Amino acid sequence: MAPACVSLAAVTTPDPPPEDEDFARMLEESPEPKSFREGDEVVGKVVALGAEVAFVDVGGKGEATIDLEELTEPGGTAQVSVGDTVKALVISTSGGLKLSHKLARHAATREALRDAFESGLPVEGRVEEVTKGGFEIRFSGQRAFCPISQIETGYTEDPAIHLGKVYPFRIVEYKQQGKNIVVSRRALLEEEERERAEEVRKLIVPDAVLPGRVVSVRDYGAFVDLGGGIQGLVHVSEMGWSRVTDPTTLVQPGDEITVKVLRVDEEKGKISLGLKQLQADPWSAVASAYEVGQVLMARVTHAVDFGAFIELTPGVEGLAHVSTFPPTGKADGWKASVAPGEQVAVEVLSIDLERKRIALTLVEEGSTRAERADSIRPGARLTGKVERHETYGVFVYLAPGSTGLIAREATGVEEDGDLPRAFPVGSDVEVIVLEVDPSRRRIRLSRKGVLEATETQEARDYAARQDEDQVRSGGFGSLADTLRKAMDKSGE
Repeated sequence: MAPACVSLAAVTTPDPPPEDEDFARMLEESPEPKSFREGDEVVGKVVALGAEVAFVDVGGKGEATIDLEELTEPGGTAQVSVGDTVKALVISTSGGLKLSHKLARHAATREALRDAFESGLPVEGRVEEVTKGGFEIRFSGQRAFCPISQIETGYTEDPAIHLGKVYPFRIVEYKQQGKNIVVSRRALLEEEERERAEEVRKLIVPDAVLPGRVVSVRDYGAFVDLGGGIQGLVHVSEMGWSRVTDPTTLVQPGDEITVKVLRVDEEKGKISLGLKQLQADPWSAVASAYEVGQVLMARVTHAVDFGAFIELTPGVEGLAHVSTFPPTGKADGWKASVAPGEQVAVEVLSIDLERKRIALTLVEEGSTRAERADSIRPGARLTGKVERHETYGVFVYLAPGSTGLIAREATGVEEDGDLPRAFPVGSDVEVIVLEVDPSRRRIRLSRKGVLEATETQEARDYAARQDEDQVRSGGFGSLADTLRKAMDKSGE
């Protein structure tokens, strides 16, 4: 009899037992093993202690190792036991995960320092003392040298300020099995600056208000670090609304200040900053505080070739142009009347709010230019100062903005006479106003008229004295009568 045939279709796979199903589900749900990079800080559990290393479970594909020397006290007693949790730093991933417990605690053995040198990881050390050309740095029991140029990014004026400080360093040289170690803090600072620089550049735009640190102060302003090694200049003219002559009176190196970005020149790499823009602008009150024709006392700040700057109030200056000063006959002789720091009486001639300019002129205290101008009218006898000479006459300064001309024929000097000698520049001269033409801004003067009037007055005075003498003597008729008659005829 033939054997029975079993249909493959009838064969079924039995269900897996419940415990196998649970294991499969757990395998699918289990997380992927962790991956680590050099420099990562990890926390793990000690799972075993070997002769030279401790095995630590940090959730990776296998156990990581820490040199047992790092976990052992000087007497040889282990500081940890199986099951203890330790904090460490990944110092190598080549051929297995290697950790350092002391690096994580900011200390280092010689071997750990070597690993830090090879991996480029920073290690914290303490500045112990200033040595020739640099500093001695201590890493637990290890000694290293940091050149003075590598302790910070800028020039170190006072090395002692770093003593006792704990900084992160990068090991740049590791020689003679750790007996010769050179470190740099500057390398880490520059890396941090480069990382920050990109973020800071995005913030440096016109009108932005940013914090900064004063790096250095010069006569022309202060350089300010905005972060990431990016520096801008606060020019002395942008430090305050009042004139600043010494920037060190406002800021010192190391000061933390807030500045406003004024201009950014990407092509030249220049950043212009301001301090006064964060203060109230005193010019906002000028319109209500001053008006044309107003006379007030103000302080002279400084004089230049074209005039004198005079401070009306802190941050608001006006200019008394050189043309408003009486001539003196000497080069820059007018500056003698406006010594810096002196209080003088000035009159406001004009105000230009848009351009922030105020024109001033010096006046006698208690008087105004308008009062002086009112006195300049036909027939008035005034005293002015000789301003300059021309072939056709002499110009005489009467008041700010008011200069008259004595025509040559009215000077009283012969046609071939020497005008400059008769009328030295800057000298006082008495004149009579003949005509005032406001539309043409012309004032005609006469020196000859003054001379003639003086002669006439002298003759009258003489005649009066003769009369008095005649009355006392009882005489009749005299030369005085003859002179009086002659004067009366000339006055008719």
